[in-house]
Amino acid sequence: MARILIIDDNPEVLSAVHRVLSGAGHAVSDAPGSEEGCRMHRENPFDLILTDIFMPVKEGISTIIDLRREYPKLRIIAMSGGGDFEPYGILDIAHRVGADRTIPKPFSRIELLEAVNAVLAADPASDGGRG
Repeated sequence: MARILIIDDNPEVLSAVHRVLSGAGHAVSDAPGSEEGCRMHRENPFDLILTDIFMPVKEGISTIIDLRREYPKLRIIAMSGGGDFEPYGILDIAHRVGADRTIPKPFSRIELLEAVNAVLAADPASDGGRG
């Protein structure tokens, strides 16, 4: 069982991802934005953070950069439906700035669990968890 934080401004996404991950036995917390998510992680660190890219106030790319700088071994998954951008382009940027894995929205329950399990199984000391 891992402690997982989901950061997304969409309540439906938060609820759906929360249900899937808690159903898989993980301890899951939600944050409706990056600032709250980062604060929650600093107060009580998580094993894995899943973050959306396009959010108001502070978007996910900046969040990944800040978390990676402060917590080099933290496991991070970036999620995005692309907004006005083609989702694979922005997810490629997320990977280059520090996300261990990326998943385009919409994703299936199986795709989500495969991504989470792969990132949790990876050795974060080998390459910062990315790869």
